[in-house]
Amino acid sequence: MHLAEWGAEAAGTALLLIGGLSAVCLDFGKHSWMAAHVPSVSLRLLLTGLLFAGTGSLVAISPLGRLSGAHLNPVVTVAFRITGQVHATDLGGYILSQLLGATAGAAVVRVLWGDTATGIGDGVTLPGAATSVYAAVGIEAVMTAILVATILGFLSRRRLAPWTPLAVWVVVALLVWQGAPYTGTSLNPARSLGPALVAGSLAQYWVYVIGPLIGGVAVALVTRSLSMRPLTAKLCHDPAYPSTLACELPVSSVTGGER
Repeated sequence: MHLAEWGAEAAGTALLLIGGLSAVCLDFGKHSWMAAHVPSVSLRLLLTGLLFAGTGSLVAISPLGRLSGAHLNPVVTVAFRITGQVHATDLGGYILSQLLGATAGAAVVRVLWGDTATGIGDGVTLPGAATSVYAAVGIEAVMTAILVATILGFLSRRRLAPWTPLAVWVVVALLVWQGAPYTGTSLNPARSLGPALVAGSLAQYWVYVIGPLIGGVAVALVTRSLSMRPLTAKLCHDPAYPSTLACELPVSSVTGGER
């Protein structure tokens, strides 16, 4: 059991939700001063995406992320399992940590933002008014495929691997900007579960499990078939941190890494 890494993953996912959902409250909450100063909904969506994704990238380069790898998303962990970087025991530990962390983070946002958080439905992801649930599944699948392809593609090349957090920041921000009106842009079953549990709104949660899994698993299977093996399962690899995940980059000492 790799409790330190799992704990770091839980804390990192909680921070992702706290920072990301606070951005939603700031940009779209009731009586938000942002609406008065930035009347364009599209521009506020882009700003929200930059802040939400930026929180995740900051977690990735933090000590928490350098320890656990900052997957912060069950689909990312499943993708790394398919490509051979995550051991079976870590698969369950990481996913459980992400779900617990996301729930704790969403609960903290409710406490911090109060009525503003409830006014935005606690950040629950839902299909847009003109988007059917099946269309939402497809859109989430495509967007998550883009995210996972970015992660695996960058981590498969030594010269690109250090730029993975920056690439993810840009890609997720753009996906939020363009995709939020249709699905809320989840890309992440943990990100959607936390707010859904806090708000008691689980009816359409399945959309944000099935869609992202389809997209992420498809990309991981293609990556494996092309022998594009990621060199590490950490979004920010730091050789000073031991790795419990399979890694082909230098590390101080490997305390796990079985596949």
